[in-house]
Amino acid sequence: MRRPRGELGPRAPRPTEGAICAGPGEPWSPSPNSMLRVLLSAQASSARLSGLLLLSPVQPYCLGPGKWGDRPPGGAPHAGPVQGLQRLLEQARSPGELLRWLGQNPTKVRAHHYPVALRRLGQLLGSQPRPPPVEQATLQDLSQLIIRNCPSFDIHTIHVCLHLAVLLGFPSDGPLVCALEQEQRFRLPPKPPRPLQPVLRGGLRLEAALSCPRVQRHPQQHLIRSLAEARPEDLTPHVMVLLAQHLARHRLREPQLLEAIAHFLVAQEAQLNSKVVQKLVLPFGRLNYLPLEQQFMPCLERILAREAGVAPLATVNILMSLCQLRCLPFRALHFVFSPGFISHISGTPHALIVRRYLSLLDTAVELELPGYRGPRLPRRQQVPIFPQPLITDRARCKYSHKDIVAEGLRQLLGEEKYRQDLTVPPGYCTDFLLCVSSSGAVLPVRTQDPFLPYPPRSCPYTTRDPAQRVVLMLRERWHFCRDGRVLLGSRALRERHLGLMGYQLLPLPFEELESQRGLPQLKSYLRQKLQALGLRWGPEGG
Repeated sequence: MRRPRGELGPRAPRPTEGAICAGPGEPWSPSPNSMLRVLLSAQASSARLSGLLLLSPVQPYCLGPGKWGDRPPGGAPHAGPVQGLQRLLEQARSPGELLRWLGQNPTKVRAHHYPVALRRLGQLLGSQPRPPPVEQATLQDLSQLIIRNCPSFDIHTIHVCLHLAVLLGFPSDGPLVCALEQEQRFRLPPKPPRPLQPVLRGGLRLEAALSCPRVQRHPQQHLIRSLAEARPEDLTPHVMVLLAQHLARHRLREPQLLEAIAHFLVAQEAQLNSKVVQKLVLPFGRLNYLPLEQQFMPCLERILAREAGVAPLATVNILMSLCQLRCLPFRALHFVFSPGFISHISGTPHALIVRRYLSLLDTAVELELPGYRGPRLPRRQQVPIFPQPLITDRARCKYSHKDIVAEGLRQLLGEEKYRQDLTVPPGYCTDFLLCVSSSGAVLPVRTQDPFLPYPPRSCPYTTRDPAQRVVLMLRERWHFCRDGRVLLGSRALRERHLGLMGYQLLPLPFEELESQRGLPQLKSYLRQKLQALGLRWGPEGG
């Protein structure tokens, strides 16, 4: 006898039309809150049923034939019988027929067939004015099939089956829903417990704020000021180093916070080593701020005396910060200029940077400490201090006014009347340098020695060069602390030393440069600046 088209096994007896669903021979009634009760009510239309049950939950999980039925979990196309089983499920005419296709073809059933069966069950219940009767045994058998096979489902199949089972009215505490929920929990990664948010006080609040990327990228002065309320005695060195680095990095010259750092350094002197102290002292030199704390300098001198031989680089870094503040202690200078210290650092990886810092300290001794009578850095050990523009200037060159000022000077004076980015002994890079006669005439640079002798005290007065050297100093916005009024320590040091060496300085503040609109206005501005110094130049200069 020929098997009907589409059947995969022996045909099971068709349930009688009068069969009922609660059990063998007993009527079945959906739970009071189930979707089936809503779906089977007389007021529920087919359009409402399909829209409520099928379209919304099914579409996001791609239960159509092109998604669930085209490829198995391994990725290869389904064999013919597998595709045929999906078509049979989609075309089933009753819930009993759905169960028959699933139960009689166990080797052909895949995980994606169960959501198809549940979807078809919802369609059967909502496709006719009077849905076909459903036996409770049929629902129980279908539930047992899903429960037995759900360990092999992927997370999406489990989620869709759970969603459809709830909509179809399966009890939330019943075996099907519980089994699917349990499998869903197994598939999902465990959520880490939400950490408790303790009330942060003092140093913890400061550390949390300073470690926040948003604060690091966008410093807010009002936030920093509010954090200064914590007592320094309650804070740790790590927190205070974070605060010091934050102020130095963002050029925040906040007296209240800087005084708090100074007080912390004095209070914790015995517990701090030079490697921590160099970080705490950094913002004072960079921001050109000498604290009011009276024990600040005596404390640093004691730390340097105790730690100088332990960490050479940290010792020199501390002295560099103090050099910017014009507070160099003689005892520490005696130590770092001693032959033993210089010999010790010569074989270290940071020998070059230490020699550069020692060269700058030697320059400061030469220019600013006439009363110093201790050892000095030998001439053979000296290196140029800053042989090229500073890193910040190179990084922000596209924002600098140097190019337009150079063009203005070229049109105003001529290319032969100035030098740009010239490094003068002992190693300071100048923005623009002019040679000027005693009468104020701007001279061609090629006819003059642009350098003044260094050290200046070694130059006999009888051979003094009558020509002056005028240095135009660009004062860009980033050369100042954040408030825009105080030069950073390194900039102030350079200008101070150039002035002490005999160079006449002509500052060009960024506020004035930014107010010039175009090259003609800038040329007029430069002309006024140069003429205010009594300089004159020929008509060929423009």
